[in-house]
Amino acid sequence: MATFRGNTLDFFSHSPEQTRRLGARLGQLLQPGDLILISGPLGAGKTLFVQGIAEGLGVREHVRSPTFTLVNEYHSGRIPLYHVDLYRLNGHADLATVGVEEYLERADGVVVVEWPERAPAWFPLAALHVRLEHVDDQKRRVVMEGKGERFVALVRAFKRSAFGAA
Repeated sequence: MATFRGNTLDFFSHSPEQTRRLGARLGQLLQPGDLILISGPLGAGKTLFVQGIAEGLGVREHVRSPTFTLVNEYHSGRIPLYHVDLYRLNGHADLATVGVEEYLERADGVVVVEWPERAPAWFPLAALHVRLEHVDDQKRRVVMEGKGERFVALVRAFKRSAFGAA
């Protein structure tokens, strides 16, 4: 059961496969210029969700976490996917050397950031914020919050697509 209030959708994923499928549903709805910020503890399913997003975009390459490179680019889908992982970030100076601001300025693809809380000042308010939380070994709570007109509309579209509800 999904709960939708204002600009926030709160629901559960009952398995890793479902987490991936939910990401794929979201990926089908994404447009160039979209920014997705995904937070949650280690092992919550962030990268799995991103793999689903990539699937929904039609990315053919295997998507893995760019923990050591910080950014992986995928250009085989209907639009490019820029996957950023800030887990190993050692402060704002590290982020500046990666050129994340250049990715945020790109309007040709989707930017998905894992661990955005490591550098919150770098990201605009307007984004889709996704939080994954452990419930048990398989189950995850997923909270999507749209900030900005585009992303509130995206949460509504996702709700219709994933849950068939208006």
